[in-house]
Amino acid sequence: MMAFVWSIVFGIIGLGYFSFGKRQDKNIFLFCGLALMLFPYIVHGLTMTIIVGVIFGVLPFIVLKYLD
Repeated sequence: MMAFVWSIVFGIIGLGYFSFGKRQDKNIFLFCGLALMLFPYIVHGLTMTIIVGVIFGVLPFIVLKYLD
């Protein structure tokens, strides 16, 4: 049940990233937002859902800081 709740949370964050990336023309936010919305269909289990969600949530900021 908690994995479902976390999936919804990461999906909402992904929608925000996706819309921000589309408006600001930042592809890393666009792709990470899409990944945040879709990964709960592939990953099962609470621990893996949180780990993958945090990775995709932090990835755009790391990429923009070190590769931009």
